[in-house]
Amino acid sequence: MSTTVESASVVTEPILLRSVADGIATLTLNRPRQYNALSCAMLAELQSALESIETDTAVRAVIIAGNGPAFCAGHDLKEMRGTPERPFYDQLFAQCSRFMLTMARIPQPVIARVHGIATAAGCQLVAACDLAVASDNARFATSGINVGLFCSTPAVALSRNVSRKRAMEMLLTGEFIDAATAKDFGLVNRVVALDALDTELKHLTRAIVAKSPVAVAMGKKMFYRQLEVGVEEAYRQAAEVMACNMMAHDAGEGIDAFIAKRPPVWKGK
Repeated sequence: MSTTVESASVVTEPILLRSVADGIATLTLNRPRQYNALSCAMLAELQSALESIETDTAVRAVIIAGNGPAFCAGHDLKEMRGTPERPFYDQLFAQCSRFMLTMARIPQPVIARVHGIATAAGCQLVAACDLAVASDNARFATSGINVGLFCSTPAVALSRNVSRKRAMEMLLTGEFIDAATAKDFGLVNRVVALDALDTELKHLTRAIVAKSPVAVAMGKKMFYRQLEVGVEEAYRQAAEVMACNMMAHDAGEGIDAFIAKRPPVWKGK
């Protein structure tokens, strides 16, 4: 469990809680009074946690959750105004971008567990996760425009999840959308009642953990890489990955198990 605190003068609980059970790592943002705002310290803790998880073969999937009434309210505006200097802002947004990219880079799927509000960089966090499950009380907004700040970095993840016009409407108005609309837009995968959120996450993560870890890792890497190239190059890369995947032990085992009508035994290689 993390032990970082944000002020030497105040003894607080860890700002990021970490747990692992049944192959699932759960990272819980733990600044409930600040609606789990992404301070520099929080981003550092998240980065460290993902880098540790990346090489941990016992972890098959990651859940990012939030304590208290909200999932994440974005960047810590008080911290941002406390250091009104360009070098600080450059460092902050580079740090945040690095974390968002790390979520895509690690071999394990990352799933957002969303309740309450997910605004600005909090909405970006949902969009940057591989999957997202939301409670029916969740609300989403890229609300920086309301304080004179266009959500430029959230726009990167948002525009890769929803259509351009929907993304631009969210970015230009800062208005909230509800969970059902977020699902319709493609920002989240599933919406359930708040008291069913953990059960739904368990169903989803169990389905992922049951699959070959080598296939999941290769597939996730290929998925994001092919999105950034033209269709001809995308097919070339995909064909190469499929051929490599077929040479893996797990692919042979999976096909043999299917033919023999028995459960496969994955070795992760």
